[in-house]
Amino acid sequence: MTITKETVIGDILDREPECAKFFLAIGMHCLGCPSARGETIEQACIVHGTDADALVSEINKFLSEK
Repeated sequence: MTITKETVIGDILDREPECAKFFLAIGMHCLGCPSARGETIEQACIVHGTDADALVSEINKFLSEK
């Protein structure tokens, strides 16, 4: 699975639950909320004031090393 800024958070967590730690680390503590699960990484990062490109890069690096 390759992640982009347009990837929906719920889709990531359904396939790779271990990725929750990356969202929690940047203050996205609402991962169980239906609206959070329906957001793209880019939408969530805008709301939380974080860098979507950096998050995508970190998640893809983690997934490539699995």
